[in-house]
Amino acid sequence: MQQNTDNHTASGTAVAKRASKRKVGTNLFLCPMPVTIVGTMNGSKPNFVSAGWVTRVNTAPPMLGVAIAKSRITPASILDEQAFSVNYPNQDLLIETDYCGLVSATTNDKSGLFDTFYGELGNVPMIENCPMSAECALVEMIDLPTDYLFIGEIVAAYSSDDYFRNGVPDVRKVNPILLTMPDNSYWTMGEYAGKAWTLAQGYKGRA
Repeated sequence: MQQNTDNHTASGTAVAKRASKRKVGTNLFLCPMPVTIVGTMNGSKPNFVSAGWVTRVNTAPPMLGVAIAKSRITPASILDEQAFSVNYPNQDLLIETDYCGLVSATTNDKSGLFDTFYGELGNVPMIENCPMSAECALVEMIDLPTDYLFIGEIVAAYSSDDYFRNGVPDVRKVNPILLTMPDNSYWTMGEYAGKAWTLAQGYKGRA
């Protein structure tokens, strides 16, 4: 008897196609992720913690979502100040960025690690050394099993002309640090691949 190789039985009834890929567990991450440094006030001193789980979550008003482990002191600081900053370091700050993720402000004072400045909110430390920074007003905190997800509205963003091209940030000039997990590795930008929302114009789909 000839083996049925398509997705139908002899009677024509559709059947589920067997998966051609193996399971790889549930510890899945979209990669790469931009590495950021979240800034808050710890009492009267600035404090910083590295954060890789950061994403834009709303168009208007512009909002960012930042996940931070409950074991850090940063969540309490964000709740106290109702604000936080998100700073985008480049490869020049790789060691300092890694350090911010390794040590806690409970044992290590990180207030003098960077040159800091303040914006419209007045209580959010941002990093002068980073190519781009944003100050965010807290909108919501979502309590998850091991982390808090903080959603903040971007009040203002800061950079310099050195990192812009034609009026918009140039990711090649910013040269952000990228993170892949679960291999826990840092990377830099790869090659340009194409203009978003234009490549598929005229595409008719699979034949």
